[in-house]
Amino acid sequence: MTKKSNPQEMSSRRGSVEDHTEPRFLVVGQISKPHGVRGDVRVVPYTSLPERFTWLDEIYIGEEEPYRVAVEDVRFHKSWVLLKLAGYNDRDMAATLCGQLLQVREDQAIPLRENEYFLYQLEGMAVFSEDGTLLGELVRVIETGANNVFVVRGKSGELLIPDTTEVVRDIDFEKSRITVHLLPGLLST
Repeated sequence: MTKKSNPQEMSSRRGSVEDHTEPRFLVVGQISKPHGVRGDVRVVPYTSLPERFTWLDEIYIGEEEPYRVAVEDVRFHKSWVLLKLAGYNDRDMAATLCGQLLQVREDQAIPLRENEYFLYQLEGMAVFSEDGTLLGELVRVIETGANNVFVVRGKSGELLIPDTTEVVRDIDFEKSRITVHLLPGLLST
């Protein structure tokens, strides 16, 4: 989720479960490596509220075909979340999870405040310049340290648009439309 230009939960790398009868998933972290010898894993949280992990009884592992695993214990160490997952009882088993994304079902997401949205909700929106020129469709959101970058694909190729208040003027969910102010150099001539 995000407040304009501020990522909260990373969702641009969400699971690819597209069948609408199946739940949608939101990425809340990524397993970096085992921690200790009892099967705990070190998680890089992709949420502005890492304590949300303490609320979970289960979590989904993987991006393409996420599978559910019970959460047995949650601790915090420095900037990491330490998870003990059911069925992973030693360091070798935990090592098999390195690099895996951790997800929750969309209906378990932290409630959004006014003017907040999940980044995946922007995908597929039409992007227009302030003068009404269609630039293309937002196909992906890249999260960087400074600000998000919208990847827009149109007739003239791919355009990278920074998600800053100076550039992104309006996001209209009802019309599925984003209006941007094009700074010099954003469009190749």
